[in-house]
Amino acid sequence: MAATLLLSRRAVVTAALPAVLGISSPARSISNDIDRPKRVGPDGLTHTAEAIHQEITFKASPHAVYEALLSSQQFDAITRLSDAVTLVTAADAKPTSISREVGGALTLFGGYITGRNLELLRDERLVQSWRAGSWSAGDYSIVRFVLVANGTDTNLVFDHRGFPEGQGQHLARGWYTHYWEPLAKYLAQR
Repeated sequence: MAATLLLSRRAVVTAALPAVLGISSPARSISNDIDRPKRVGPDGLTHTAEAIHQEITFKASPHAVYEALLSSQQFDAITRLSDAVTLVTAADAKPTSISREVGGALTLFGGYITGRNLELLRDERLVQSWRAGSWSAGDYSIVRFVLVANGTDTNLVFDHRGFPEGQGQHLARGWYTHYWEPLAKYLAQR
């Protein structure tokens, strides 16, 4: 009985239609609709994935922003300007480490964030696989930082997708709190 509640209205109508019209039933099985989560279409396509898109302007050149995001030393200084400073100063914290190579690893926020560089286009774009230590094993997301010169400023266009369901609001706030606000402070000090 509980399985019947999972059937969509379309599935019920589609299943009943051949009998009502007196024709043979379609080849697809109703059990496919019972086993498939409601938010997944018959082709396997979901429409519920959260994604983050943020656009921020920094009073610095694209080169300065790129270097701050890709330099272990600079990013560690940025982290220390945020409320995540406790992660990098904890007794068991791993040092901030960001490879400057495609495929190279990154360790941020005392080891709470790990990932790899997927694409590095100097002063223009960084794409990384990225995961939080609290996520299930094998869960990785993709972050993309696109840097566009705007006079002496930089417009950063940021996209984050593929993170675990339900994490969107928390992550969206975290990007401002742990990245954009301390990055703006750091760049203003230079």
